[in-house]
Amino acid sequence: MAMTLRLSTDEDTALIMLASAWGCSKQEATRRAIVTAASRLLDDATITNLARTTLQEYAHTERRIRQARDA
Repeated sequence: MAMTLRLSTDEDTALIMLASAWGCSKQEATRRAIVTAASRLLDDATITNLARTTLQEYAHTERRIRQARDA
């Protein structure tokens, strides 16, 4: 499903920083942020499964980013 996301300059900057930290596009960062927030806030089996599937794919990348920050 398509969607237009209108962001303020500050919100866009935050999204750019998030995408950079995750090493992905702004679109992918938006998707990950939605899934992450939903999985933390909602007690729903569908959301939990979506988070497990989606976020597990990127766990390796996130570990590399954290290690690089700590170095």
